[in-house]
Amino acid sequence: MEWSFKLHGGIAAGLSTVLLLLAALTWLPGTLPLAGLKWPMVAIVVLLFPIFIAALVRMFLSGADRHSMWLAFRCLPGRIQGFLGALVISGVVLMLFSTVGAGNWQAPEAKDGRYFVFDTTPHARGTIEVSHSQYEAVLESDQRSILAIPGVLFAGAAYFVFAAGELRRADVRYRSP
Repeated sequence: MEWSFKLHGGIAAGLSTVLLLLAALTWLPGTLPLAGLKWPMVAIVVLLFPIFIAALVRMFLSGADRHSMWLAFRCLPGRIQGFLGALVISGVVLMLFSTVGAGNWQAPEAKDGRYFVFDTTPHARGTIEVSHSQYEAVLESDQRSILAIPGVLFAGAAYFVFAAGELRRADVRYRSP
């Protein structure tokens, strides 16, 4: 596999690992120090779109179908397969638990020492006041989702890049005399 595929896939897998670890840290007591900051989300978006779009372009340029991509992924070393599989599974589990934990509440907000969340319950939509502990639970659930979703997308990008790189390696080996 060419070094550019390894670098691209490694960066995507590394960012996925960092985001999923941060999402898992939301279960520790207290809130993450990143809760009130806007720049981490901007950094995630700025990194996610070019990396994910480039991974999709590499996948489409390989000209392979889903089955060929899966076979190429299966040709990767077992540690890489296991690592990417663990990233995807942990990301999906984090997303599922984040949606279960908060119920129909989202978008926590603190104003003048009072805590509000947006209730999405059918026939009762609107902003409601909640206790501090409920506010923190919704805040942690939102953080978990905000970190887990891009983490899974980065893991998907790593899958696409590594599989496309393996297909490219096999194609070059097949074409050379």
